[in-house]
Amino acid sequence: MSFHAGRWGVILDAGSSGTRLHIYRWEDPAKVIKDADYEELHSLPKIKTKKKWTKKLRPGVSTFGDHPEDVGTEHLQPLISHALDVIPESKHADTPIFLMATAGMRLLPDLQREAVLNQICSYFRENTQFALPDCNLHIQVIKGETEGLYGWIAANYLLGGFDDPQGHSHGKNHHTYGFLDMGGASAQIAFAPNATEAEKHQDDLKLVRMRTMNGEPTEYRVFTKTWLRYGVNQARERYVLDLIDSYLVAGEHEVPDPCMPLGLRTTEMGEVVHGKSSELQLVGTGDFQECLRRTKPILGDEKPCETESCLLNGHHYPEIDFDVNHFVGVSEYWHTTHGVFADKGEKVYDYNTYQKKVEGFCSQNWRDIESTIESRKKDHAKDAQEACFKASWFISMLHDGIGIPRVGIEQTLTPDINITKGIGEAAKEKGFLEPFQAVDKIDDIEVSWTLGKMLLYAAGQVPPQQNAEHLPVGFGSNVKGVPGDFQHAGSNWTNIPYDGDYDDWAEDLTEDLVDHVKSKSGSGFALFILILLFVAYIFRKRDRRMRLYTKVNSIFRHHHHRRPGGSRKGGRGLSLLTSKFFGRGSHQYERVLEAGDAAQFELGDVDSDEGDYSDSSGGSRVGRTSGLATPKLNIESFDDLTKSAHPGSAIDRSGLVVRTESRERLVPQMLSAGKRSRAGSPTRMKSPLMSPLSED
Repeated sequence: MSFHAGRWGVILDAGSSGTRLHIYRWEDPAKVIKDADYEELHSLPKIKTKKKWTKKLRPGVSTFGDHPEDVGTEHLQPLISHALDVIPESKHADTPIFLMATAGMRLLPDLQREAVLNQICSYFRENTQFALPDCNLHIQVIKGETEGLYGWIAANYLLGGFDDPQGHSHGKNHHTYGFLDMGGASAQIAFAPNATEAEKHQDDLKLVRMRTMNGEPTEYRVFTKTWLRYGVNQARERYVLDLIDSYLVAGEHEVPDPCMPLGLRTTEMGEVVHGKSSELQLVGTGDFQECLRRTKPILGDEKPCETESCLLNGHHYPEIDFDVNHFVGVSEYWHTTHGVFADKGEKVYDYNTYQKKVEGFCSQNWRDIESTIESRKKDHAKDAQEACFKASWFISMLHDGIGIPRVGIEQTLTPDINITKGIGEAAKEKGFLEPFQAVDKIDDIEVSWTLGKMLLYAAGQVPPQQNAEHLPVGFGSNVKGVPGDFQHAGSNWTNIPYDGDYDDWAEDLTEDLVDHVKSKSGSGFALFILILLFVAYIFRKRDRRMRLYTKVNSIFRHHHHRRPGGSRKGGRGLSLLTSKFFGRGSHQYERVLEAGDAAQFELGDVDSDEGDYSDSSGGSRVGRTSGLATPKLNIESFDDLTKSAHPGSAIDRSGLVVRTESRERLVPQMLSAGKRSRAGSPTRMKSPLMSPLSED
């Protein structure tokens, strides 16, 4: 395997309840192409990310509408500092930065929204050297349909349907998966209709164009729709208002709420009421069937359908063929099925089983429920308090609104067809054969729409095929060529220099080995040291060799100190063993470390998991790590690129995918990245972000 130049990308998902920083990395396409094998050439760019490359903060940027000048210092600073720490400084100018806001910012007045966006762009430009050539492109409020489309791209990329269409065949020449997302303020759907529906609804579809590593364009036709105010928080607000209008009696202050456990009392805003109170309060009755009846009207099913087929709220859409359209649900679809009601190890959603669990839980007395969560985090109580309404809204949206069949109760639209016939082996292995399945991660990577955005950006960096029509990467109306509303990926295929890249990939290798060896001893650790010697040889420059040595030596010493019966003098072994590779003075660096020179250490990040906030339902999952940051490795890993090949075929524009030539197609790969801009941007030395930041 060869190693190439690394690209980075930064994207902040500004949701209604908080902002989530995502950092992605991929190899420079121009370098990969030079010695890529067949599978790599016929796959999309391979993108990687890590949990420690993310950071989450609350509340959302939309809360700065009336004081936008504070959004940088009071909200963005910790996120940007984290990105500056993760991405090598030499890569900053070539790293694009995006902030894309969703439902929360869509609800702000126009003037406030523009003021917040302008302040964000100014803050990025003044405090980083990241590539930000166009504020309108990089800092924006995206439409719900765009959010859903990015999510569809991310899910199918991780599942492998793009690179291995035959392996993920669901029958009827269909190989992609549908996508459902629900946050706190909005909900989205995106799917590629079957060939018949795609032909009938060409004007309702979006054209999505990407580019594989050989420069060949790939095109998909996707239907996407968003419902603002159909996220769980907004739906709950509408439900409570309707409840009060229906049941509040003049002179009284209590309103029965069937969507709360028996005996639970809360304010209109959801705060638990303790003791006697004369303020308006909701009183749980624990009647889930009544909860379902009260929730369903919020869908807006009473609105007339003026066309042949409609989704909830009277919206026209292509009919969903559930024989081939298998949906994955993320965000609240995942939390609502795998939070309070999930059994350990349970993966597949089953309507009957789920409803029985919900009914049993919601009929309990709140005191009994509360007693089981006293020893847990406070947020678990919040989850339990909201679980019944969320479950009711989930069922209403999924089955009554979108029409997902209740497996075991309702038949699919074409029950005479054997849906397992023609199913690809990869699809069977993934297990996504039911009409709906909730997911959080796929192959340990979070299913986030931000990944879809970065995949488009990375694909836009792939050089197009020579002597072929140059079709840009991005999406727009479903017409041939480049539609007038086409939204470009925002990237190009300019090469970047190799400086520092061997350092990048070697550190990737080192960290993967460290993670593996931590659970090993004896011969495993000896093998690790031998491989590190080879890595050190690659570091021809002395400063690179010494930097790696410093990191590896600290691991070596830690490894021996933590072993039962280990001796402190074991830490000297690496110095004696590696002096020939790292230089004659290697032992001097070890003495510096023993003396406690902090400059030789790289402080590890404090993992402050402050909730799942990007347009989430309210950030109820809070995890904190207390204590000081301790020295640790901060190195990246790389992935195995070997996959198996499968042949595919081209389809016309009304179908699901068009490729310019037939070929074998393969398994999932990942993203690509940035432009150089603003040579005169302020340096980090001038930035106020360089002051130490405290972690909660």
